[in-house]
Amino acid sequence: MSKAFLIDTSKCIFCKACQVACKQWNELPAERTTNRGSHQNPPDLSAVTWTLVRVKEVTSNGEVGWLFFKDQCRHCVDPPCLMSASVPGSIYKDKDTGAVVYTEKTKYESFEDIMCPYNIPRQDPNTGRLFKCTMCIDRVKNGLLPACVKACPTGALQFGDRDEMLALGQQRLKAVKAVHRNAELVDVDEVSAFYLLTEEQDLYGMIKIPIDRAVFA
Repeated sequence: MSKAFLIDTSKCIFCKACQVACKQWNELPAERTTNRGSHQNPPDLSAVTWTLVRVKEVTSNGEVGWLFFKDQCRHCVDPPCLMSASVPGSIYKDKDTGAVVYTEKTKYESFEDIMCPYNIPRQDPNTGRLFKCTMCIDRVKNGLLPACVKACPTGALQFGDRDEMLALGQQRLKAVKAVHRNAELVDVDEVSAFYLLTEEQDLYGMIKIPIDRAVFA
C-alpha cells in the first residue's frame, strides 16, 4: 500500500517544527535570512530547504488573519517530473511507498525540461543536482514516520497508508467545514500529500500550473 501525507492546515500553528526536523534529519545546512517584513523564512524552497511553511496575510470583514501552508513535494501519483526526465535512473517512484525519489543522476538532467505543476524541485547551483522532499523514505522503509510528521506537535501532519489518510481527510473535512465553510480537501486523486485547507486555494497561493506550462524558466 502506497503512503500519503495529510496536511491539516486548520491545526497548523506555524511553529515550523517540521522545517527544523527536515533540516536535522537530512543534515541540511541553515540558510542566511533577512527581515523581509514576513515571518516566513527562508523566503522559498531551495536545494537545502525541502519543506517550507508559507504564510499568507488575509483580511476578512476588516480583520487581519494568517493562513499557514506547508509547501513540499506532493509525490504525485503519476509524476510529471518522472515522465519528463531524460536520464535513466535520475528520478524514480518507489513501488512500496509511492515516494518520488531524485538521485544524484539528476545533475545530468536539463532542469528547464523537468515538469512540475507545483513548482517544487530546486537545483543546486554548484553541482546541478535537483533536490526536494524524499518522503523520508529511509525512515519510512524502517517503520518510522517522516521527520516532519514526527515533530509536529498539533497533529497537523499525519502519515500512513494512502487509503487511510484519504478517509481521515474526509472525516476531518466534515468537522472543519462546520467552522470554515470554504474548507476543502484538494488534489486527492493526483497526489500523495493531501491538503485540508480552511479557505479557497488561491488565498494560499496554491494556483496549479497546467502541465503544458509547468516548466522552469
